[in-house]
Amino acid sequence: MNKISAAITAVGAYVPEYVLTNQILETMVDTNDEWITSRTGIKERRILKDDGKGTSYLAIKAAQDLINKKGIDPRNIELVIVATATPDMKAASTASFTASEIGAVNAFSFDMDAACSSFLFGMSVAASYIESGRYKNVLLIGADKMSSIINYKDRATCIIFGDGAGAVLFEGSNEGLGLQDEYLRSDGTGREFLQATYGGSSHKLTAEALADGGQYAFQEGRTVFKNAVFNMADAAERILKRNNLTKETVDWLAAHQANKRIIDATANRIELEPEKVMMNIEKYGNTTSATLPLLINDYESQLKKGDNVIFAAFGGGFNWGAIYLKWAY
Repeated sequence: MNKISAAITAVGAYVPEYVLTNQILETMVDTNDEWITSRTGIKERRILKDDGKGTSYLAIKAAQDLINKKGIDPRNIELVIVATATPDMKAASTASFTASEIGAVNAFSFDMDAACSSFLFGMSVAASYIESGRYKNVLLIGADKMSSIINYKDRATCIIFGDGAGAVLFEGSNEGLGLQDEYLRSDGTGREFLQATYGGSSHKLTAEALADGGQYAFQEGRTVFKNAVFNMADAAERILKRNNLTKETVDWLAAHQANKRIIDATANRIELEPEKVMMNIEKYGNTTSATLPLLINDYESQLKKGDNVIFAAFGGGFNWGAIYLKWAY
């Protein structure tokens, strides 16, 4: 009996209609298009403007897109994971609500949060369920409404983040396709450099905290950038070396879309030419948990069965890593 591997067999995505361009941001904070583009590679990002619509709305839309494209019955989905740093609310699971709304009534579900590495870590978890043989399919959704925790008076963060969601379906493969290897790491000493402090159990949300903007995301840009450049590139290089992969045998790099300079540094570290580097940061900005599935959705038509894809991410926590996956269709 061949070993079961966990392969991605379908993708879906959703981004909100409202486009927040660099030109609009110029009217909101002290910045300009040239400054943003040269430092981040971002030209625009999507924002979910409707009141009362949270991350679950994005996740549901992305899941429905996948279901419609794949033509599957949602009642046959066995597990729904929502990777997110911005759940709808405390305690109540965003994944549970998402599963119910898409008709996955026979699935169990849960949320995962590893900041910008949430989807990458979720790939590992989803694959493990499939490889165990206990479940035949897992719907993994990466979704974030980052605009809910961004201060649009802070030019250091408001230029970076956007809202969006992407979904993938993991199923078993007997052809050796799907997830091949992973290198995942965490370092909790870095959490002070990238966080949304107030609203968690260690810092309750008070009137004073709200007045000071404590509910918004904060990052110490230089420290985060330095760690992201080194660790994302290092993880990708390690995956290549231990799987005897070269720049010739790697078909694609799907790197977390946080900053074009970080993506370029990772590609340069593994000597990958630009045409093999997936990039859509200019359209969406950093959508946190959604960047990786949005990438493969945008590049789906260019992917071929058997392609070697390297996924890499870095996020708050600190959390980072790389995954090697063979495309299945």
